[in-house]
Amino acid sequence: MPEEGDAAVTAREILVIGGNRYFGKRLIERLLAAGDRVTVLNRGSAPPPPGAAHLVADRDDEAALRAALGPRTFDAVVDQVCYTPRQAAAARRVLTGRTRRYVMTSTVEVYEYEDTLGLVRESDLDPRTVRMDHELPWDEPGFRESAYGEGKRQAEAVLAAGPAFPYTAVRVAHVLGGADDFTGRLAHYADRIRAGEPIAVPAENRPATYIHVEEIADFLQWTVGQDFTGPVNAASHGTLVTADLCAAVAARLPGGEVRYQEVEVGEISPLSFRRAYGMDNSRATELGYRFGNARQWLPRAVAETLGTGRST
Repeated sequence: MPEEGDAAVTAREILVIGGNRYFGKRLIERLLAAGDRVTVLNRGSAPPPPGAAHLVADRDDEAALRAALGPRTFDAVVDQVCYTPRQAAAARRVLTGRTRRYVMTSTVEVYEYEDTLGLVRESDLDPRTVRMDHELPWDEPGFRESAYGEGKRQAEAVLAAGPAFPYTAVRVAHVLGGADDFTGRLAHYADRIRAGEPIAVPAENRPATYIHVEEIADFLQWTVGQDFTGPVNAASHGTLVTADLCAAVAARLPGGEVRYQEVEVGEISPLSFRRAYGMDNSRATELGYRFGNARQWLPRAVAETLGTGRST
């Protein structure tokens, strides 16, 4: 790692694991624009943005990960694709002593058991109290997807365990916006509104916090340059419910009328929740970050994702 105070050192060495699409791509572009030297490590399925160095390895293969990195050291590592405690343990072993800072993109889904209408704080889920189970079938894609929140929760637990490791886990709210939104969630609403079909919602539709795709890229870039550790919530101010999202979508569809169908049991629409997913962002705010307001940027996010009168 470059020595602090070395006048010859003007750029940080940043490693991004994954991050080839959506807000990861935007983060890399921001780091490069700021003059950082960025290395992207992935499986080679897609090249990184121009200007970034590229390493190819499967991050699930610890030996390959270590070999790809060679003797490199970094000022910071941003891990965009750490989903399981096994991955976190391997990353910790490989990166200990190589980086001053390790930033893991976590998720609001780690709070899936904190069923409260109040906004949850980081202290409501202390990763040091989470039980780790490395023997679960984490390598099976189906299990990993179904246990997404649990995998992130246990990954955080690995990073929080002693001895001390310089990590922070960014617990990301639901992300909206961008023409490259690959999730299809807002498009789902647009398609059903156009077709006159109802939006399936739970009888008690709970609120959630959100963040714009550009804002989470900004937040991650900001986090790279900070020195705080531990979990931090990343969410715009304010909560939204399904009706807010559908109203914003319908506003871009001339003559579009929103109909709802309450579902007691069974599948509901994306971004409709039977439990609240609201995060308190005061820790990040107190550390100096200024979030936007979800209601103010929501129309922009819908316009970016759907375009004018289009669902894709």
